[in-house]
Amino acid sequence: MSAPEPIPFLDLAVENAPLQDEIAAAIRRVSDSGRFVLGPEVEAFEREFADYCGVDHAVGCASGSDALLLALMALDVAPGDQVVCPSYTFFATGSAITRLGATPVFADIDRRTFNLDVEQTRKASARCSRLRALVPVDLFGQLVDIRGFESLAAELGVPIVADTAQSVGAVDATGRKAGSTGAVSCFSLYPTKNLGAFGDAGILCTSRGDLAERLRSLREHGAQERYFHREVGINSRLDAVQAAVLRVKLRHLDGWNETRRRHAARYDRCFAEADPAGRITPPATEADEGSHVYHQYAIRVPADVRDPLRQALAEQGIGSQIYYPLGLHQQECNESLGYVEGDLPETEAAARETLCLPIYPSLTNGQIERVVETVVEAVARLAA
Repeated sequence: MSAPEPIPFLDLAVENAPLQDEIAAAIRRVSDSGRFVLGPEVEAFEREFADYCGVDHAVGCASGSDALLLALMALDVAPGDQVVCPSYTFFATGSAITRLGATPVFADIDRRTFNLDVEQTRKASARCSRLRALVPVDLFGQLVDIRGFESLAAELGVPIVADTAQSVGAVDATGRKAGSTGAVSCFSLYPTKNLGAFGDAGILCTSRGDLAERLRSLREHGAQERYFHREVGINSRLDAVQAAVLRVKLRHLDGWNETRRRHAARYDRCFAEADPAGRITPPATEADEGSHVYHQYAIRVPADVRDPLRQALAEQGIGSQIYYPLGLHQQECNESLGYVEGDLPETEAAARETLCLPIYPSLTNGQIERVVETVVEAVARLAA
């Protein structure tokens, strides 16, 4: 008997194939123009993305990691300052703070959504003597409780830097799109994101003209006029080729996100039918905070089952991924911050128990059903 067809965790070649003609024409347009860094193609993408998110300004940069760094620089985060953020997130959320000489203060997450918890953030903020900003993260495509964070930020008198790296296209309960909240929002446009470039890329959104002007300066070594520098910035310019590719893809984003939601709903139904014992916990569904764009479909299983489950899936040709095996407070480079095991129990539990399954738009219903069947059978065997 032949082996079953593999189900990759993500297949970018398949994802991009239907757009090849549009993308090739866009890249030729850039090649013909001779403008390869910033320039009119980037300016057009910035306008289109700002309109999409419902903000006045979008500022392209070289990566989502740089977007976070630039946002904090523009808000004057400096050595000795403190910034509250989650520990259960990609490394760049915390490292952007550390790179400026400030201290990341980690707060625990909500067990249901995996997002930074408002009350835990309040407690973490109370430990700060030089609090400068809050950085909530829309993890896996689920929006944070932005109204709760806006209330807390106003109470504390600090800005919100929204890490929207994984939530492009999501809409909150008030109708606001990801990118339109906080002082500034930071997107990653890495190839694996819901809106992905053909390499590293990022973009920042804000409705504050002063911040937009400073962000544009900071991304070009702190210069507003070539060779004249008001301050020290960084080199983080968006390439025109990436902007051209992203302009093509932006037109398809809402359709892709809707397909991701349909896939997630089918996963939910299949798990409910196949796992009546409830050994497997699907991700939070469309929550009060607004829509979920399912950058990842993260299930929870018992900690002693998670790694063997991933191996069992691999043996059946099914891709999966662990996001994230350690909280930032557990990383070796952050040992000097003084956290110990048990300080952030929900973060530590999520790091041990979560596994992300395939969720890309070209996934078929049959593939979803096969993934669920394999997961349920493996968990039943491993948990016995």
